[in-house]
Parts: sequence; structure tokens; C-alpha cells
Amino acid sequence: MRIIIINGALRDHAASGNMGVIDSHAQRGFRALYNDHHGWLRGWLRKKLGNACDAADLAHDTYLRVLASGTTPQPDDSRRYLTQIANGLVIDLYRRRHIESAYLDTVRYLPEAEAPSPETRALVIEALCEIDAMLDRLPANARTALLLCKLDGLTYREIAAQLGVSVSSVEKYVAAALRACYAALYGSAS
Repeated sequence: MRIIIINGALRDHAASGNMGVIDSHAQRGFRALYNDHHGWLRGWLRKKLGNACDAADLAHDTYLRVLASGTTPQPDDSRRYLTQIANGLVIDLYRRRHIESAYLDTVRYLPEAEAPSPETRALVIEALCEIDAMLDRLPANARTALLLCKLDGLTYREIAAQLGVSVSSVEKYVAAALRACYAALYGSAS
């Protein structure tokens, strides 16, 4: 099932291509939220992003996040709630663009025979964004210790000196980070 928002109405777009209307008491509140604030949200995002297409996409994604949350804000809190979600999506957009730009700069000068295909580039960029999000969810000490160990090749002793903690703490940070990454990838850290 894929949910599509069309003029504030929720549609269930089945794999067969048939579209059915999704309706319930709770979703009437969602439709009211959409109808009352969609134009405002698109304008706010357009001003923030300077791009009508990105604004429309992020406005749509904002409402999908509201729908996925299963809650509708109180009427007097609607714009703050929508703004909070939309701001997170704007940050995600900028992070993705930064990651994409850095990756494309890295592969730009590869010989044509070694350059990744557009499909491979898209998959790598998606994977890099997922890794970035996974790392962002780690506690700061665990993230720093993991990156210093795995990317910079520092020993635990060197990391401990840099962070001003014991080697034992670094071992715990790296182990916790690896468990969290494993759980994010495979669903369980056991």
C-alpha cells in the first residue's frame, strides 16, 4: 500500500493501480490540517528554499510524516508542528545534497572506464545518506571514537588521549557504536 495525498484527500494507491479513498474520524482532522495549512507551508518552504519544486516536495513529505505519526496537532499548534517537521526535512535535504556533492567530487576525476554508472552512483549516495543518519544517532563520544578508529586509523590509546578519557572508555564507546550500527542494519545487536 502506498499513500498519496491529492488535494488533501488521502488515497490508498494499491499495487494494482486502483485508488481508494482512506477515510476515518482521525483522518478528517488530517484533511483539515492539510486544507488549512498546505498553501501556507508551501509558501514558507518556498521562501526558505528559494525553489518551488523542492518546496512542494518537502510540503508533501511533511504531511506524509504527520500521517505516519498517527497524530494530528491541536489547531492552535498546527503551524509550529508543521514547521518543526519541515525544518527537519530541510536539514535532511541539505545534508543529502552535501553528501551527494562530496561523493560526486570524489568520483569526478575517475577514468571513464572506472566511473560508476548513474545507478551505482544513486545507490552509493543512498547508502552514504543512511550511514550518515546512523552515525548521527550515535552518542557524540561513541561516534567520535568510531570515526577516529575506523576512518583515521588511530589506536585506542591515541583516541583516549585525544578525547581525554581512558582506553577502557574508548573500547566501550567503539563497542557501543558498532552494536548500534549492527542493530540499525540488521535489527538486533545480539
